[in-house]
Amino acid sequence: MLDIRFIRENPDAVKENIKKKFQDEKLPLVDKVLELDEENRRSITEASELRAQRNTLSKQVGMLMGQAKKDPSKLEEAEAVKAKVKANADRLAELEKRESELEDEIHKLMMVIPNIIDPSVPIGPDDSANVELERFGEPVIPEFDIPYHTEIMEQFDGIDMDAAGRVAGNGFYYLMGDIARLHEGVLAYARDFMIGKGFTYCIPPFMIHGNVVEGVMSQTDMDAMMYKIEGEDLYLIGTSEHSMIGKFIDQILREDQLPQTLTSYSPCFRKEKGAHGIEERGVYRIHQFEKQEMIVVCKPEESMEWYEKLWRFSVELFRSLDIPVRQLECCSGDLADLKVKSCDIEAWSPRQKKYFEVCSCTNMGDAQARRLKIRVKGGDGRNYLPHTLNNTVVAPPRMLIAFLENNLQADGSVKVPAALRPYMGGVEVLVPKR
Repeated sequence: MLDIRFIRENPDAVKENIKKKFQDEKLPLVDKVLELDEENRRSITEASELRAQRNTLSKQVGMLMGQAKKDPSKLEEAEAVKAKVKANADRLAELEKRESELEDEIHKLMMVIPNIIDPSVPIGPDDSANVELERFGEPVIPEFDIPYHTEIMEQFDGIDMDAAGRVAGNGFYYLMGDIARLHEGVLAYARDFMIGKGFTYCIPPFMIHGNVVEGVMSQTDMDAMMYKIEGEDLYLIGTSEHSMIGKFIDQILREDQLPQTLTSYSPCFRKEKGAHGIEERGVYRIHQFEKQEMIVVCKPEESMEWYEKLWRFSVELFRSLDIPVRQLECCSGDLADLKVKSCDIEAWSPRQKKYFEVCSCTNMGDAQARRLKIRVKGGDGRNYLPHTLNNTVVAPPRMLIAFLENNLQADGSVKVPAALRPYMGGVEVLVPKR
């Protein structure tokens, strides 16, 4: 969400940004916002003048009524002033009602005008124009065939999607035995990895109010992702970023409290509307999963430095588990409306012979802070908006797909990298039961 003053002063830049995001249907919104804003400012000015007149006229009525006791001719003048006071009051009520309506209209339009993207973002209409920047680790295609990930899990008696379907429907799963332990081991390792980077571990609420949802994500994403609790102003979170950024709603932070660096665990719940294709089978796209997230709230001038740190943390973690990855820069058309800059960390899939997304790192600029009214008290005593960033640490079970495929041996066993062994009871190799 942009600052209305920025739109007033830079309408052409806002329109150009919309074009870069290939959302030309939103171009008329800029002029509409400016038109409503001009009307609102006129209303505010007129209302202020009427309030000032009200005080003057009220004193005048009192004076004339006092004079009327000695001079009855003043009574008619007093009644005329009273009538003007009444007319002004009616007009003021009308203006105040219109001000409220205009503010609501402007707010709704502002919520769908996209944030200004960083100049470094590549321009393109959709994810087909995303740009590979760097690879880490050598992608390997083994000489033996790699089964689909659920087939690997089944060899360990580690998954039951049929039972989950009977209990909850499609998009759910039971993880069991070594696979369930691996799942939790990866989460625990990711938690300690981030604590080692100086982040504070947090377990947030798994449900949030609607105003927090509106503050942290675009309406389009909200409709496609969020599950609402019927009859209550509560939504199940799609990622702990939602409740972690929401933690600071309506707060004024001291500058010496920045940066806030937090790593949070949560289950995540998503509708996954529109999921399709062969890779949507298994546990690739599901309605419930668990994730470790990293969140930063920082000074605006430090946000790009933190952006670089966050995605590199992901690379370091995945490489410590012997998983080759690459950084993929998201193009303008692939950025959600609140995002200033974003990249995906993609893991190598030896079975598919291609990379697939396992982490998403994003700099939101001040968009979330503006929506949630998160402010920082600067050294000069003035308040300013901080920047917010988020990145996936790990999101099993999708991350397990990359782990199992890259650590699978020809005999069906799965090696456990040294970094993960303390979380697996010292086990070096997982042996299938079938």
